[in-house]
Order: sequence, then C-alpha cells, then structure tokens
Amino acid sequence: SMSSKKAAAPAGKAAAAAAGSTSKVVSGLIRLLVPAGKAAPAPPVGPALGQKGLNLMEFCKSFNDKTKDIKENTPIPVIITAYSDRTFTYVIKTPPTFYFLKKATGIDKGASTPGKQTVGEISVKAIYEIAKIKQQDLGHIELEQICSQIIATAKNVGLKVTR
Repeated sequence: SMSSKKAAAPAGKAAAAAAGSTSKVVSGLIRLLVPAGKAAPAPPVGPALGQKGLNLMEFCKSFNDKTKDIKENTPIPVIITAYSDRTFTYVIKTPPTFYFLKKATGIDKGASTPGKQTVGEISVKAIYEIAKIKQQDLGHIELEQICSQIIATAKNVGLKVTR
C-alpha cells in the first residue's frame, strides 16, 4: 500500500543521516564575526580555521557567496562546526544588536558612562524593525521579548528610546 511506502522514506533518510553523522566526530566550534562578503585567509578567519586544518578558501568562497547580497562589511556572526576529518559546516546569524543600533542612529560608539550620558535617540519603531531581523535567529522568542532586549542594549550604550 501507499501509506507504508511514505512512512518508510523519511525513516530511511533519517537512518541514513544518523548513520552518516556517527562517523563524523566534531573537533570543535569556531565562533567568528566576519564582514559580509569579505571572508579572507587573514585573521581572524585564517588562524581559527587553520588550527583545525579546515579548507580556508572553501569557507571564504562559500561564506562570501552566501553573504554577497548583504551590505558589504556588515559584521556577520558565524558558527563553524569543525569535524575531525577536516570537513566543516557553518551557520550564519544576524549581525549584533549594537551594529543595528549604530546603523539606525548614526552613532559611532556607545556612551562612556551609560545611564549618565546620552549619545543619541532611537524610536520604538526602529527597535521593532531591528527585532524583526533578530527574530530570524531567535525564532522561538516573542517579538516583544526581543524588543525589550534591544531596548536594554540601547540604554546600555546611552541611547534614549523615544515613542
């Protein structure tokens, strides 16, 4: 019958994937902040991948291709899983909250004495827009929660939140 065939297909795939994954031993996680479209064998990428014996050019080419539609030099957090057979996989995340706050407000850096010094203002609407982007990484978290995290970051760097 058809139904038994359907059930067997995903199980077979999952079993094959599981069998494949057991032979791969994770040798480490590498967390980097790489500018969009600008991964190069230079530090921080080179030494980090080199010490695990990973194919540097393969990562750079792949990362740069994946991030080519993002504005150049946008800092992209990347988590690379290195395997003992020198292969790797990686996940790219959305840029850090502070990057978006700087972009939205035009400030260069945060206040030297947050809480006392105000370096700029940001609207709740702008915070909501940032939260929508950040939600790609934090899909299981409510938008309101993400907004309050961003508001806390904004206050920490000396930004006044306006309605």
